[in-house]
Amino acid sequence: MDAKITLSFDEAVIEKAKRFASKNNISLSRLTEFLYEKITAGNYASLEDFEISDWVSVISEGAATYTTANKKNSKSLKKQYLESRK
Repeated sequence: MDAKITLSFDEAVIEKAKRFASKNNISLSRLTEFLYEKITAGNYASLEDFEISDWVSVISEGAATYTTANKKNSKSLKKQYLESRK
């Protein structure tokens, strides 16, 4: 059973992902589902442990950099998010 979600991404990344999906005869939704399946199928303790395939790098804007931060409360996260959307 499929479920719908709403996600926000950088527009340039989405355009690259759409082109990649189209060239591979797959929908953007199924490409995203495939990536989530790969992430959740492994025993990864953190994003740093997850190996990104070469083909994923093709649709990204460069080397992926993941940073972890101290846990913040929801109020500060909301403030940070709203400021980033300006």
